[in-house]
Amino acid sequence: MPDQISVLFCCMGNICRSTMAEGVFQAMVKAEPYKSRIAKVDSCGTIGYHTGDSPDERTMETLASHGITDYQHRARKILAADFDRFDYIFAMDRQNLSDLQSYKRQKPESKAQVMLFGEYAGPEKGKGKPEIVSDPYYGGRDGFSTAYEQTTRFSKNFLADVYPDVKK
Repeated sequence: MPDQISVLFCCMGNICRSTMAEGVFQAMVKAEPYKSRIAKVDSCGTIGYHTGDSPDERTMETLASHGITDYQHRARKILAADFDRFDYIFAMDRQNLSDLQSYKRQKPESKAQVMLFGEYAGPEKGKGKPEIVSDPYYGGRDGFSTAYEQTTRFSKNFLADVYPDVKK
């Protein structure tokens, strides 16, 4: 069991899915029993189109509707250094995963484990079919609600897998 871990969430533009995951995960780990076990949480995109932008307003509204009102972020693109700074880099879909794996091949010695966040769809990692978090950007609010549900479930399952000794 690791003492502290760092987690990076990644989607395409870093304004919807990865920010949703980051906001949810930060809310879960800002208090004990996880506070002292998480070193860093961040999110990014595989493209830099939205660099500097705030998360999509529908992401922020969805987080707020679930009591997460203190989340702040500015979109950024994945950096080569992220593969050394983070223990886990979670892709939201298979294209994001493919892009991240291509970057990782350029830094094979880096420490980051790159995987689909949906590997933690549950109840146990590796059991059942991994889920993708579909991009809700061009759809309605239902897509953001679905992304919230998925990222909440995946986060709980991931934490239970990494820290099986922790009683919530």
